[in-house]
Amino acid sequence: MSSLDRFLPVWIGAAMGLGLLLGRNIPGLDTALDAVQIHGVSLPIAIGLLVMMYPPLAKVRYDKIGTVTSDRRMIFSSIILNWLVGPALMFTLAWTFLPDLPEYQTGLIIVGLARCIAMVIIWNDLACGDREAAAVLVAINSVFQIIAFATLGWFYLSVLPGWLGLQQTVLDVSFQEIAVSVLIFLGVPLLAGYFSRRIGEATKGRVWYEDRFLPRISPFALLGLLFTIVILFALQGDQITSKPFDVARIAIPLLIYFAVMWGGGYLLGRALNLSYERTTTLAFTAAGNNFELAIAVAIATFGVTSGQALAGVVGPLIEVPVLVALVYVSLALRDRFPIKPSKRLDS
Repeated sequence: MSSLDRFLPVWIGAAMGLGLLLGRNIPGLDTALDAVQIHGVSLPIAIGLLVMMYPPLAKVRYDKIGTVTSDRRMIFSSIILNWLVGPALMFTLAWTFLPDLPEYQTGLIIVGLARCIAMVIIWNDLACGDREAAAVLVAINSVFQIIAFATLGWFYLSVLPGWLGLQQTVLDVSFQEIAVSVLIFLGVPLLAGYFSRRIGEATKGRVWYEDRFLPRISPFALLGLLFTIVILFALQGDQITSKPFDVARIAIPLLIYFAVMWGGGYLLGRALNLSYERTTTLAFTAAGNNFELAIAVAIATFGVTSGQALAGVVGPLIEVPVLVALVYVSLALRDRFPIKPSKRLDS
């Protein structure tokens, strides 16, 4: 394991702290960083995400995708966890823990609707999950996100609260906006990774590609992650540090959510007798969320200083350290599986 991997919690903690300090102490930094956007997301964050996702997607052996799509148990389980259990759980937690704070409720529900298509690739790779399965499940999440996000937003923010006699909210987001977001943040790095492997193997061979090329680009995934974290927290540093009690209240349901979703995915994978790699992938794709989409939707609909936007920002504040911790939990549990995990290519 490289030094960057070995001390990952330290680097992530430092990146979060640096971002908060920069956002808190440099006047106008948040405005400058947010001045240029790609589909509602700050350009620096977009660059960090694209750099972060390219190396793991370049490692995927796309010729093995067929073996993943034939595993209907895993795919069906992922759809159930992501699009039925996840949103319902976040709705329940939001109303249970924040009954007096409707703006934060709405922000958390939006986070629960935005299923992960970016950072989960990193967590899965660090935990030695199945890269091909992760690519397939993320692609499925992307399709469902385009089709179902707006409809589920309408249901969980307007219809279901109306049935229960609770306060209703309207979410103004189009299918086109979500499709463009998916195209940018998944389509671009996915195509880059696919063509890198195809061209690299065709010109230099698989041995060169996996033994020479991949180790060279692997560090950029974590560097992109750290850069994204710094920029994200610099953008919202003042918001987070000026409302510590609000952040704490938002954090409680998020902690429960990530633990339940990851644990549920892990237990379901074990019950289905999936391998360590696929159980790990199922767990992380269930627990992760598309924070860039959630924040963009919250800001576009309710404003950059809204409680909904703050709840969206607190999402990765809690998700990043929790899922990093779960990476280590996964690695500690892998010896309990009958099938040994495959060796990482980049270590």
